[in-house]
Amino acid sequence: MGWFEALVLGLVQGLTEFLPISSSAHIRITAAFAGWEDPGAAFTAVTQIGTELAVLLYFSRKIGRVISHWFRSLTRPEYRGDPDARMGWLIIVGSLPIVVLGLLFQEQIEHVFRDLRLTATTLIVFGLLLLVADRMGRKERDLDHLTVPHGLGFGIAQAFALIPGVSRSGGTITGGLLLGYKRADAAEYSFLLAVPAVLGSGIYKLTDIGPGERAGWGPTLLATIVAFGVGYLVIAWLMSYIKRRSFVPFVIYRLALGTLLLVLVFTGVLDPEAGPVGP
Repeated sequence: MGWFEALVLGLVQGLTEFLPISSSAHIRITAAFAGWEDPGAAFTAVTQIGTELAVLLYFSRKIGRVISHWFRSLTRPEYRGDPDARMGWLIIVGSLPIVVLGLLFQEQIEHVFRDLRLTATTLIVFGLLLLVADRMGRKERDLDHLTVPHGLGFGIAQAFALIPGVSRSGGTITGGLLLGYKRADAAEYSFLLAVPAVLGSGIYKLTDIGPGERAGWGPTLLATIVAFGVGYLVIAWLMSYIKRRSFVPFVIYRLALGTLLLVLVFTGVLDPEAGPVGP
């Protein structure tokens, strides 16, 4: 992987990780359109460390309180009913589905799930689900209403993002809206819930980066740094945007991109398992 390719993919990762349009799909699609080899699940997982560091910075006060109060709740009874300590437990509970399914379907994540036909289909299907959730969700609950069953519901929705095209933020926000949560609260829990899963996945995949691998250390580090800076700006913009506007523009974009991708694949312009078809 070259430096320019890493720069472009880092920009794509940072721009799309927190929007409900699937960063893994866009990295896969960008590589296919550019005629580059699929950067692979390991590159995507490691560059996502950068975007999760952006989450840690943006929500640093909230995350600091959650970690501090959670640890105190282990030994001090007066903290066991604390909202931040409770949030720590709910993040752990919500992380279980993606950890279990990620380990069970590791082979499929690396190969089968990266087929562009599947990516296009999930862009469309989960875009329509987001539209339904955004239109029908009651948007009455905030994070104080979060329960263990709801946390698991968010977690199951997040686990669908193991398939490129679903979108980690889009899947969990959709789940939250269907459970009656406000847009901003669903997004906030989505971002917090992603931290342990994404950091864990990125660290686990570090051994797949380096000499002899598709992505070397230098380009991957560049992509990760770029993803961090761009991702922070996107979080700030999105949290402001969804307090005033709906997710409809993202749904339209998903439907258009998924449809275009299917057309290009079935007309032979794109190889569903690689990039553009050569002459």
